[in-house]
Amino acid sequence: MSAKPKFAHVVFQTGQPTEMRDWYCAVLDGHVVYQDKALCFITFDEEHHRVALLTPPVPLERKSPTTAAAHHVAYTFDHLDDLLDRYELLRDKGVLPAVSIAHGVTTSLYYQDPDGSFVEMQIDNFAEPEQATEYMHGPEYAGDSVGPAFDPEAMLAARRGGASVDELTNRAWSLKAGLPDPMAVLVGAH
Repeated sequence: MSAKPKFAHVVFQTGQPTEMRDWYCAVLDGHVVYQDKALCFITFDEEHHRVALLTPPVPLERKSPTTAAAHHVAYTFDHLDDLLDRYELLRDKGVLPAVSIAHGVTTSLYYQDPDGSFVEMQIDNFAEPEQATEYMHGPEYAGDSVGPAFDPEAMLAARRGGASVDELTNRAWSLKAGLPDPMAVLVGAH
């Protein structure tokens, strides 16, 4: 059996290196390891870089909703409280999610970077991957594989008010808000 690869880093080509550097450092609570006029390496853990920004010497356009490209990169937290703490930290810096979705398998906040790509901050809602896979083969997921949008501010208030993680990560809690279809935001139809 061959060895399995593990994720190392993601590279974004950008025409806005300063804005992208500052945004990724804020969103990921990261820091710059190295930067010159062509490259910027950012990390948030023991790895020498997890995000790299490549700035070519030609003008670039911002990604449009109809650009074929990678859609998002996801980062996971161990607990809903950690996700909500990150939401609050970013909110206080003026960085708000473009959309928040109760996928069922995850509870996710999608932030949009200055070039138009998404960064998903999430928690897994099942203790074991097999449980998530089983859920994806069930009727609730088949009925709506994306899931309903939710208001992260309402979730934060409910959690502080004593609501349990199980209650808040259940799609039924999100459906009560009656928010618009999150796919409109994810595919740029807003």
